Amino acid sequence: MQGIKNISRSRAQESSAAIERLYITMRHLFNRGFYKPMGVSGDTLREALLSLRPEIYGSIAEEKAELNGLLYVIERLPIGIEECRFVNLTSDEGYSKSHFKAIIPPKRRRNCYRIDDEQMNVEITRGRSDIYDILTHLTFIYLESHKIKNRVIIDDNGEIARDWLKLEQVIQANTKLNLIEREQAISHASIILGRTFAEITDIYDAFGTKAIPDRFLHVIYWLGKLALEETLGGAKRIITFSPILRERLGHHIHGEIWADNIKMVLKQNGLLERPIHIISANMHSVMNSIFAPYELRSKYKDKSDFFIFEELSKSGNDILRNKVEETALKNGMIAMPDTSGTNIDVQIFDTAGIDFSKTAFPEAKPNNAPVILVMDYAFGEQAYETIDELLKPFKEGKNRTLLNVESVSIMGKAGILEGAKGDIMIPSAHINEGTGDNYPFENELTAEMFAGQGIPVYSGPMVTVLGTSLQNRDLLKFFNESTWGVIGLEMEGAHYQKAIQSASKIRKSINPDVKVRYAYYASDNPLETGSTLASGGLGTTGVKPTYIITIKILEQIFNLSN
Repeated sequence: MQGIKNISRSRAQESSAAIERLYITMRHLFNRGFYKPMGVSGDTLREALLSLRPEIYGSIAEEKAELNGLLYVIERLPIGIEECRFVNLTSDEGYSKSHFKAIIPPKRRRNCYRIDDEQMNVEITRGRSDIYDILTHLTFIYLESHKIKNRVIIDDNGEIARDWLKLEQVIQANTKLNLIEREQAISHASIILGRTFAEITDIYDAFGTKAIPDRFLHVIYWLGKLALEETLGGAKRIITFSPILRERLGHHIHGEIWADNIKMVLKQNGLLERPIHIISANMHSVMNSIFAPYELRSKYKDKSDFFIFEELSKSGNDILRNKVEETALKNGMIAMPDTSGTNIDVQIFDTAGIDFSKTAFPEAKPNNAPVILVMDYAFGEQAYETIDELLKPFKEGKNRTLLNVESVSIMGKAGILEGAKGDIMIPSAHINEGTGDNYPFENELTAEMFAGQGIPVYSGPMVTVLGTSLQNRDLLKFFNESTWGVIGLEMEGAHYQKAIQSASKIRKSINPDVKVRYAYYASDNPLETGSTLASGGLGTTGVKPTYIITIKILEQIFNLSN
């Protein structure tokens, strides 16, 4: 047993070292300004990712293609990026005012612009975490592209496999495929990818869009085509970082604009000096928790509140969602769609404008008519930038107004290490992966508060990771099974807490005794095969824990908790 334990620790240490190399290498390449991901300059990044073998990228280190990991990545990159030899990471440099149409990936809020046939620009307005996310995803798809290339070139003379030529004919014909044509193309693709016909058929439609139903074939073809051209003497793919991005990164430019906009709206509405409760959540759970059960009770007689929340979460129910939002806007809510570039929308609830007898909290008795400020999810290190700026005093000329922040509540999705999808995690501390920084805190939420809800609850430290795409089974098992006792992983907690602690304990810009609440529900279990992020979303499984957490936070703000 001792030998096995030592091997496990050794692998965890190797994985930790690989993450550190990735982190350092990406910062070096950013400072350099450009690199060729499949050239010498990309060696360290590729080797570290292959050494790490993140769970989300599945069979990245094997000869066969990784289909679930590819789908996960493609959904987070702009459509058409697989066709581009040049990827340029930029700041917000005015493309929104040009004729270029913004391309927004389905699962990541970032503006991208197809400049020409060979170049894709990706706007980075959410900090370094956005860069790490993109570079690891791009490294993955380039590694996959070379797997395709290796199966397409069948001898030292550069002869091309027949299956590739047949796939090329399908792409060049550029016509909608009937069932027979599609299955013929899938058959050729299965040989190229080293995957079975059934495996490709199962995932095929998930890649498709209404405009490009056969997008899977396009992605495979273009990845292989550019890898082939690189190998056969053509130009290599290049990733560049614009001078403006390199100049601006780390200076909180977008976060400062975002925070100033919020404080100005608070001032204009006479709310700046009122008690403020900040909640980091999605843009529907707080609004729906307060207004939906009462507003929709006549439509859903004898149905539970959670049934109503599930109905609101379904994609076809825009009319119901709009009805709840209209009610909220008439009862103290101010909507602030983002204009700063952070991609973080905001809702401000003036509780003085809410008739609580017509809400889900008729017994609510909030002190001094507080303001609830709901901000959409930040991304990684962006959490520090936004909260750090938001908690600074409001400056107008020579006047400084300190914000009366009574609480900061953070809820969201996270990976779990002990339970299953949909379970709830209540952290007692955040550990920053790779640095040893740790942030213990007194959480106003406890596991006992969630008892009896039919959902397992776990309590303990959580690790704030560099990126979900870098998680490795051995390292996570070490965090979970060692004295660290980590119950889950997410990307923002330590960054939020760092900003809260500096504002409350050192800079004294907010109340030193500000209350903090952290709670997460499990979107995946990276230690469990078939339950990683690449295995798909939660569906309605996430609805109940989302609203249970939201309601517990609101009960404390409204002085309803026991």
